Amino acid sequence: MAFASFGDFLSTLEKAGELIRVSQPIATELEISAAADIEMKKPGGGKALLFEKPTVHGKPSPFPLAINTLGSLRRMALSMEAQSIESIADELGSILKAKPPTSIREALSLLSTAFELRHAKPKIVKDGPCKEVGHRFDPAPRQTTWPPAPDIFKGEKPAASPTLLDLPIQLCWPSDGGRFITLPCVVTQDPDTGERNVGMYRMQVYDSQTTGMHWQLQKVGARHGRRYYEKGERMPVSVFLGGDPVYPFCATAPLPDGMDEFLLAGYLRKRSVELVKCESNDLEVPANADFVLEGYVDPTEPLRMEGPFGDHTGYYSLPEPYPVFHLTAITHRKNAVYPGTIVGIPPMEDFYIGSASVRLFLPIFKMTFPEIIDIALPAEGVFHNLVFVSIKKTYPMQAYKIMHGLWGMGQMMFTKYIVVVDADVDVHNTSDVLFRLCANTDPQRDTTFTKGPADVLDHATTELASGSKLGIDATKKLPGEGYHRPWPPLIEMEPAVQKKIEEIFRKK
Repeated sequence: MAFASFGDFLSTLEKAGELIRVSQPIATELEISAAADIEMKKPGGGKALLFEKPTVHGKPSPFPLAINTLGSLRRMALSMEAQSIESIADELGSILKAKPPTSIREALSLLSTAFELRHAKPKIVKDGPCKEVGHRFDPAPRQTTWPPAPDIFKGEKPAASPTLLDLPIQLCWPSDGGRFITLPCVVTQDPDTGERNVGMYRMQVYDSQTTGMHWQLQKVGARHGRRYYEKGERMPVSVFLGGDPVYPFCATAPLPDGMDEFLLAGYLRKRSVELVKCESNDLEVPANADFVLEGYVDPTEPLRMEGPFGDHTGYYSLPEPYPVFHLTAITHRKNAVYPGTIVGIPPMEDFYIGSASVRLFLPIFKMTFPEIIDIALPAEGVFHNLVFVSIKKTYPMQAYKIMHGLWGMGQMMFTKYIVVVDADVDVHNTSDVLFRLCANTDPQRDTTFTKGPADVLDHATTELASGSKLGIDATKKLPGEGYHRPWPPLIEMEPAVQKKIEEIFRKK
């Protein structure tokens, strides 16, 4: 049974003991971020927080704010109504194994088929809760073909027309350039193929009707934008917040290029996503979303400086020029809850979202690299800077094959460090991995440097979006790798003795 609203998910979290209500007024300026940061750094990710009376510039917001709702592996599983992320991954893996692929192209095609096997594609509906309340704004004059705002909105028109300034949008960190929408699901469309993309790009609020649109140059939204810039046409963009909790997860998932995020969402929620057409453009958004921000990006308009912003790297990303998003309409549920998050020095909520992505898509990695046992993204690696991989090694230089293969797969291109270990190593135990790294490597022999794309937010690279990568082979060495001495055995206690002693001391 899919969640009908973000509020339904919060009720589920509360019943599971995973949510804390905060009834006293708390400021969206820094205070909510401070509370969330403390909670996120508790063991296992702490609890979700529901601020019932957030304030904006000292005034109560009409909307409550929820944060850290996906900030633990348990809450990630609850968002997908599963016992664990592994159970979903196992099911997906069993579907994919039904017809083993013979090429990467066939593997990607099979992935799409696997999603469709269980649930239908998204379906279009005429109306939905996301349109219960709304208001349209006249766009900036440039194109006479852009639809003008009608006098009467078909949903309920509020007494005071809402703007971006009415939402409990957070000022996250002291040196941030302003308030940022931190969990926006941004819908764009390729003007040539019509393919849809749902991405997550932070949005700095400039005023009541404009924001920045921080789609980095490697992102699909930016690619769609470049085509509109080449055509010189105004680009429709819609942003939704809330609704089913799988939506923000799908917006950040490492899906193959061209695959519809709503297809993955339908698979995870066990029900097709119902989409409704926007009021001021032709894009479609989930009918059960809590908020919808409709608008456009104008390619004839100069870029605007966006930032600084306290980012997932643990440092501020400095101001850079990005496109401007212009608001043409706001719609929302009558009982809407605003979803937020913060990023910063790890571990944060995004660590658990990223971990869930790796666990869910591990069967896809194994389809391409059958020797892979497990993959982990340690919190210290701030999402993708550091990757641990365990493999069943059977031939020389196999670890290097894995390194270069992973660097060529989607967002893994941003990974700065890959450490490959043997199958008996728990990659989720950083101490165990570091022990093998220190014990099993000769630095000159077992490392490789290469160059490639880098995260735009990586301040350490000499050039923007371009840097080097380091691969470390921490596996047991074979003669074919230049190692000609006997490899020593790992110290381990006799299993029978270990079991006996554990039983004795368990009774003490």
